[in-house]
Amino acid sequence: MAIEVVPEWMENLEDEDIAFIKKFILASGSLKEIANQYSVTYPTVRLRLDKLIQKIKISEDTTNDPYVALIKRLAVNDKIDFDTAKILISEYRKFGKENSNG
Repeated sequence: MAIEVVPEWMENLEDEDIAFIKKFILASGSLKEIANQYSVTYPTVRLRLDKLIQKIKISEDTTNDPYVALIKRLAVNDKIDFDTAKILISEYRKFGKENSNG
């Protein structure tokens, strides 16, 4: 059975994220096995999994407007740092509240 519609949470994942998920499933969720396959340490794999979890959570957070979701995706993908992301989101939300009040 082929997937005819890609789930929304998968749309923003990169090809290497999908490959990681496949390896993770085939390794029965063993981070130690994945670390061996990628020739990296367990903490490195744990960090990669944590970032992947963040990406999925961001895509499933339907309360976010597109701009906030974009900023969060940039931070998770290491395009901008988290402190910068927080500042951008905070300023964006302040600006939005000021405009809605008058």
